[in-house]
Amino acid sequence: MCDRPPLQPVDYLVIGHVTQDLTQDGSRLGGTAAFSALTARALGLRVGIVTSANETTLMKTLEGIQIRTIPSEYTTTFENIYENDRRIQILQHQAAHLSYDLIPKVWQSTSIFHLGPVAQELDSELPSFISPALLGITPQGWMRTWDDGYIVPCKWKSAEQLLSQANAVVISREDVNNDEELIESMAHKTRLLVVTEAAAGAVLYWNGDRRRFRAPEVKETDATGAGDVFAATFFIRLHNTHDPWEAARFATQLSAYSVMRSGLDGIPTQKEIDKCLMEVI
Repeated sequence: MCDRPPLQPVDYLVIGHVTQDLTQDGSRLGGTAAFSALTARALGLRVGIVTSANETTLMKTLEGIQIRTIPSEYTTTFENIYENDRRIQILQHQAAHLSYDLIPKVWQSTSIFHLGPVAQELDSELPSFISPALLGITPQGWMRTWDDGYIVPCKWKSAEQLLSQANAVVISREDVNNDEELIESMAHKTRLLVVTEAAAGAVLYWNGDRRRFRAPEVKETDATGAGDVFAATFFIRLHNTHDPWEAARFATQLSAYSVMRSGLDGIPTQKEIDKCLMEVI
């Protein structure tokens, strides 16, 4: 048996479970780790993933991305049911827990760290060796639990600590069950907070200011993963430009295109990236 080649440095590291998403068209790979990693690669970065899955999970879609996979009996599996523009999620299986000591040493100095839990799989307390240029968090997986498998919102434990450490946090209105008070509270506790609002676009809270970014009108086929495309795009553009307004504009425009295609086919194309880069306000 040939040894695996050693891991190489990356520019963007995402930590969280890849998932098996059960849809009416069958099972497909998903999860924040998959969508964000592929988006980062489309934007020209070297990408790494720390995740957990069983050995039967097909990772072919992630070819070209370096992956540290923790063996597990199961891959985190969600059934997604859509009723009247509302998504109902059922957690059927959960992969192994992830801890930060699983991060390969060669990745511990990565410029952009993206913490992307989907089902309470990641520790909330950051170790001292994590000090990236940009720490981006999509806390969805810390803000939900399950009752008989059905996903329901819950309080994010250790939120204050991570909100204060993050350079940018991206949530959706769905994550906080449209709780305006919670959104305002989170905005006051972190440097940058973005709230995505599906077809309406996104709202950025920064330096006591609040600005809305409208999404272009497109024909929606599948909104799954659009928030993850947004988050990765926002973190990368913010890191490159140090301009939150421009990062939010670019991410809102680019992620809108992702809903026109199903699943991981919604990852941005080079043509879409070039178009959104040219549309600078």
